[in-house]
Amino acid sequence: MMSPKKQVNIWQVAHTAGVSAQTVSRVVNERPDVAPETRRRVLEVIDQLGYQPNALARSLIRQRSHTLGVVVARLDHYGPSRTLIGIEQEIRTIGYSLLLDLLPRPEVEDVAQILNRLLSRQVEGIIWAVPEIGSNRNWLEQKTPQMPVPVIYLSMQPRPGLPVISIDNRGGGRLATEHLLSQGFQQVGIITGCMDWWEARERLLGWQDALVTASRAIEARQIVEGDWTAASGAQSLGCLLERFPEMDAVFVCNDQMALGALQAAPRFGRQVPNQLAIIGFDDTPEAAYFCPPLTTIRQQLGEMGALAVREIIKMIEANRQNIAEILPGPILLKPELVIRESAVGKLY
Repeated sequence: MMSPKKQVNIWQVAHTAGVSAQTVSRVVNERPDVAPETRRRVLEVIDQLGYQPNALARSLIRQRSHTLGVVVARLDHYGPSRTLIGIEQEIRTIGYSLLLDLLPRPEVEDVAQILNRLLSRQVEGIIWAVPEIGSNRNWLEQKTPQMPVPVIYLSMQPRPGLPVISIDNRGGGRLATEHLLSQGFQQVGIITGCMDWWEARERLLGWQDALVTASRAIEARQIVEGDWTAASGAQSLGCLLERFPEMDAVFVCNDQMALGALQAAPRFGRQVPNQLAIIGFDDTPEAAYFCPPLTTIRQQLGEMGALAVREIIKMIEANRQNIAEILPGPILLKPELVIRESAVGKLY
């Protein structure tokens, strides 16, 4: 059995390079007070010996952790999980570490404990990526001004004085409904997500905006609330068709529910898209492979997560340089219409 390889230390590097340990430390920490030839020799020895500086020790010396805290919930839903992927990829790209706090439920009340836990681990900034649900944002105005590190909030209603990055859900709902109307469909229903979610309420408003602009009447029987799952999409479609039988198109507020609606439509005597157009929201990777392929609204969820990382790094650097803090936002990222077979309509 091979004996484990001993870790090279700073003293071995110094001895081999013929310099002091302090000089090696200056090179490792990118200090300018090292002669170019000495720096080159030390770097060659570091590479030759495979020396790995102690990241924890370096962070203590520099009083920096290069770590961002990220708080998330509901990773069983596409939006939060895809946003987290964007955050993680961008953090890795810039050379920071991620400290993840996964909440058991988004309606958490003990926010102070969560924030203190992250701060005790010396995070340099916090990305609060928990969806806005019900009253789970009531603590913002009280806690945010007390934070010793920058905080950015995702997927919530913009608020004055707070750095918020979100998707323009209202614009996306309007875009989806306008597409259905432009295809010649006359009677457009909607299956919303859970109405205690900010995104669901915004998408409903977008649907209403488009119908009002087109001088279409809006009745309660055109609206059914789902719970974001495929099963609720199927069940909600049945409720809609019973209450609103003249419906010839439906905006379903996420792709998962749209999948349920697509599969249920033939059971209710409707062929998609000839007798019923269906449009979703998300553009999940599977949407192009539904039967028929799903017309949907593409969210820039990964970009939202990556943008949050870039913006919080700017805030951190501004704080370190004693520059007046410039808050990003509110930033609303624009969604895109992706046209596929499920909502190509009567005009074609």
